[in-house]
Amino acid sequence: MADTATTASVAAASAANASTDAPPFQLGKPRFQQTSFYGRFRHFLDIIDPRTLFVTERRLREAVQLLEDSKHGTLRPGVTNEQLWSAQKIKQAILHPDTNEKIFMPFRMSGYVPFGGTIVVGLLVPHQKLASPVFWLWLNQSHNARVDYANRNATKPSPMSKFIQGYLGAVISAVSIGVSLKVLVQKANKFTPTTRLLVQRFTLLPSIASANICNLVLMRYGELEEGIDVLDGDGNCVGSSRIAARHALLETALTQVVLPMPVLVVPPIILSMLEKTALLQARPWLLLPVQSLLCLAACGLALLLAISLFPQMSEIETSQLEPEIARATSSPTVVYNKGL
Repeated sequence: MADTATTASVAAASAANASTDAPPFQLGKPRFQQTSFYGRFRHFLDIIDPRTLFVTERRLREAVQLLEDSKHGTLRPGVTNEQLWSAQKIKQAILHPDTNEKIFMPFRMSGYVPFGGTIVVGLLVPHQKLASPVFWLWLNQSHNARVDYANRNATKPSPMSKFIQGYLGAVISAVSIGVSLKVLVQKANKFTPTTRLLVQRFTLLPSIASANICNLVLMRYGELEEGIDVLDGDGNCVGSSRIAARHALLETALTQVVLPMPVLVVPPIILSMLEKTALLQARPWLLLPVQSLLCLAACGLALLLAISLFPQMSEIETSQLEPEIARATSSPTVVYNKGL
């Protein structure tokens, strides 16, 4: 009788899974292939989904419990692949993959567009006084510093003193670079007011890109000193590698260069064209709402393009790592969490 009930439960679960388009669930594995840009794009589309910001504590506990049941083979009958993928999406969006601790809402990747996009609007609004861009540059790099720290590789403990040192260095470098470029533009008397405004908007690109890299390196410098854990094909840690840490920071730095491009280039171009339309000339109060929408859309697109360049769990040949790590495993490649 028990065998009949078990068979019926398995059949019901199979039928439920067959009724969806979701691929078979694999615990801890991405739903979409990470070997292609499109697969990573779809994967990170789930990661930055702002709807996960509204997941309740109870729903998070249920998602984590469902994944634990899957891990131990104790799933209740009728649970579908779609439900399991949804549970994993919620967990990945809210909990850090290395520490399993909740990431504070504004510093999650799913919070980057609603929180970071608002700051970008402040950066792109024309400023008459120097204090205004200084404030927005400080706020932008403060937000970036916390995002970098919250989504770092956390396989090694990092003291708060290092975070404070890195934060101060990152903010000072960011504000110094941004203000220096702005002052240079303001002193360029040969530009017409319109041209000067456009140049001021575009000078944000090199200043923020370079500041982002300074921010990243200073916030995660501890990884270069102590290394990060590398895992074999079975998920076992085979050592801590400084070489893997350099690869992780290089990949993340490239995303930091790409990230501000669409945000700081596309909205000013579109807005400069829209400003000439009869609609906005007759209703100048619409400029700020239009600019805000453009910035939020560009911010979402830029984030997806940037973080999709590399998989979060990156792979490296064991022969490229330290000799002691190469001797510790027979696996030809190992993986590491590069952070986001």
